[in-house]
Amino acid sequence: MQTLFDPVLLSRLQFAWTALFHMLWPLLTIGLSVYLFLVEALWLGTGNPLYYRHARFWGRLFLLNFGVGVVTGIPLEFQFGTNWGRFAANVGGFFGDMLGFEAAMAFMLEAAFFGIMVFGWGRVSKGAHLLATGMVALGSTLSAFWIMVANSWIHTPAGGTFVGARFVVQDYLAAIFNPDVPWSFSHMWLACLETTAFVVGGVSAGYLRKGRDVEFFLRSFQIALAVAVVVAPLQILLGDRSGLAVAEYQPSKLGGVEAHWDTNPPGEGAAWKLLAWPNQEEQRNDWSVEVPFALSLMATHSLTGQVKGLKEFPAVDQPPVTILFYTFRFMIAAGFALAALMVWTLWRWGRGYLNAVDLPGEQGLLLAWMVAGPVAYLAVETGWIVREVGRQPWIIYGVVRTSEAVSPVSAGAVAASLAVYGLVYAGLFVVFLRGAGHILRQGPGAIAPPSGRA
Repeated sequence: MQTLFDPVLLSRLQFAWTALFHMLWPLLTIGLSVYLFLVEALWLGTGNPLYYRHARFWGRLFLLNFGVGVVTGIPLEFQFGTNWGRFAANVGGFFGDMLGFEAAMAFMLEAAFFGIMVFGWGRVSKGAHLLATGMVALGSTLSAFWIMVANSWIHTPAGGTFVGARFVVQDYLAAIFNPDVPWSFSHMWLACLETTAFVVGGVSAGYLRKGRDVEFFLRSFQIALAVAVVVAPLQILLGDRSGLAVAEYQPSKLGGVEAHWDTNPPGEGAAWKLLAWPNQEEQRNDWSVEVPFALSLMATHSLTGQVKGLKEFPAVDQPPVTILFYTFRFMIAAGFALAALMVWTLWRWGRGYLNAVDLPGEQGLLLAWMVAGPVAYLAVETGWIVREVGRQPWIIYGVVRTSEAVSPVSAGAVAASLAVYGLVYAGLFVVFLRGAGHILRQGPGAIAPPSGRA
């Protein structure tokens, strides 16, 4: 059993803290970059200056968010050398390359066009500026792709062999496009778009409730709703497909997520636990509320499909069940709640209430949108807890244990750095809130489009 001052546990806590905090910023960076490209393209296509004002206002929030994301992301990657040196030494030939590709192909692409996007208004042609915005959006997406490649590989390692703990690459394409990549990357990228849609919609709802800049924020609210209409249902479908992949490639994670202890016999469907209290020590649930056959249906798309139980794995190879069980259910509940909010909003739109006169009076609906932004963030954070905690006790699923990958550092050194990260990141969060609050208090203003350069 790990103690509080075990360097492995402290290194895990430090990486978890920095990763979960850093995760807040790429979500909006990726989604807002796409949003900015969309509204700028609409400005060029329609000539409507309202879309230009959107690009400038939301661009300020993008710039602030991007800055915090860069600052918090660099220490995260350094930890592979400081806290996880054995892991880096053994798999750096592939894992390190993926992080290098992210820096060289994605971050450098963003950096090359970022200055034009931020400072190029009126200095370059409108088409060149749109191209720069598009390249920043592409770079953000590529960054997500390479990070998800690296992360997916430790879940479903492929493309080479392990000589002891050291990975030797034999097929780069097979390693890059490992079985988890299509579902993890698409699921994460859509999560960025969905979170951004509900953040933009939530901010817009706050202004609309106050009756401030109604024409401006009605338009951003409508765009956010249009994105949510497409993304929210698609995200649920992708989540289902991701679950099938987990059942196939990481059955112990599925058992932990569902508190499923006993493999169901052939011809007998596995029940899904709506709620339960897992007792890992006794390898059972103290109590549960179950839906017959539902787990088999979800995990295998068959009412009687066999789902491997946790008892099939030694106790030392099982993930911690209680945290997985409840974080997963929060993520699912949040996803369906966001989809329900989208349906509610469409219903009010169909009744003719989503206009500049009536929408500010829809106080309950607008309040729900304001709450939806934080809920979307929490859904992503809990999803990552499920993804990473469910992989335990392996740092590379089924091959290398987390305890075998940590650097030979003292618990005191890790505890000290964890405390420093906690203080610094808390300070950064305060800085972000103050900066975002200043931008939001100012509002969009009456920014006129640049007159020169076609």
